[in-house]
Amino acid sequence: MKPDIQAIRDSFHAMHRTGCFVIPNPWDAGSAKYLKSLGFKALATTSSGYAWSQGMADGSMTRDAVLPYLRTIVEATDLPVNADFEAGYAKDPEGVAESVRMAIETGVAGLSIEDSTYDERQPLRDIDDAVRRMRAARAAIDESGTRTMLVGRAENFIVGRPDLADTIKRLRAYSEAGADCLYAPGIRTREEITAVVAAVAPKPVNLLIGWESALTLKEVEAMGVRRVSVGGALARTAWAGFIRTARSIATDGRFDGFAGAASGKELNSLFGNQ
Repeated sequence: MKPDIQAIRDSFHAMHRTGCFVIPNPWDAGSAKYLKSLGFKALATTSSGYAWSQGMADGSMTRDAVLPYLRTIVEATDLPVNADFEAGYAKDPEGVAESVRMAIETGVAGLSIEDSTYDERQPLRDIDDAVRRMRAARAAIDESGTRTMLVGRAENFIVGRPDLADTIKRLRAYSEAGADCLYAPGIRTREEITAVVAAVAPKPVNLLIGWESALTLKEVEAMGVRRVSVGGALARTAWAGFIRTARSIATDGRFDGFAGAASGKELNSLFGNQ
């Protein structure tokens, strides 16, 4: 029986108080269930991983397409789920508030709002505009009485504006606007990570780690990071195996790419026990 969603949300907040945990990013119900079987205590959605599974580019999915995905991941397990909710799927703060209310109804334990525009000419929102949108999200959560966690994201390093001072300025502003957890995807060095952690303390920081990082969970915990997510990295890893094998069949007529494939019996056993 699935625990009460409020209890799940409370437990999610508690996870951020001490230590450091990994919050991996499944793109469908099967990947979510498998991650739970490995002992992970919380999950996060991935806008990119889900978009690719639907034959779409990251950033091109609509709110109406994303909300069912959130519900699918929430219903797949009894773990807390943090939603990658991009920029709130709205043009103005009022629209962000409406979107947040809809996301809360899916049962997510947390959601992030980022300050990117998806416009290459001006990829970051004006900080005042971004703060208004964060406040709108905070108000929607407070009015719901659900204690859903709000994550504020500064996208500087992701969109090609790797300005640490501006990143910290934005994160502090989002914290003051009501974000419970802060996130600057793309920071990688020890100096960048520790600077962000110190700047927003005592609020927790989420760190994105992909293949290019040699850092371990123990090392980032020592830096004060509270949680680690992997974004679309798991999805990209799965796609890499699929692409490599499919290309081998198409170009060489070879099928040895199936060597090392997951066992159908093992998968049926895993999902049959859910």
